[in-house]
Amino acid sequence: MNFTALVQAMTPETYEKLSDAVATGRWADGNPLSAAQREQSLQLVMAYQAQVLKSEELFTIGADGQMIQKTKAELKKQFEAEQSIARFAHDDL
Repeated sequence: MNFTALVQAMTPETYEKLSDAVATGRWADGNPLSAAQREQSLQLVMAYQAQVLKSEELFTIGADGQMIQKTKAELKKQFEAEQSIARFAHDDL
């Protein structure tokens, strides 16, 4: 099985397990990853983000293989539009 087929066949659960293992340096059972396991798991996580997730989330890998980065202005615009905080006047309470 080639690398691309492996990534396409990977389940979301497997992606989450690999992503957690890369982030923490340990498998779910507590055993540490070897350097080779960490490197290969990171490659799979990055390839899955690029080929399957196609997310525009900050610091993930985009479909073009590049890390998604945004300027400060883009981030401010993104988060200003998502404000959904309920605001009450003193007399409303």
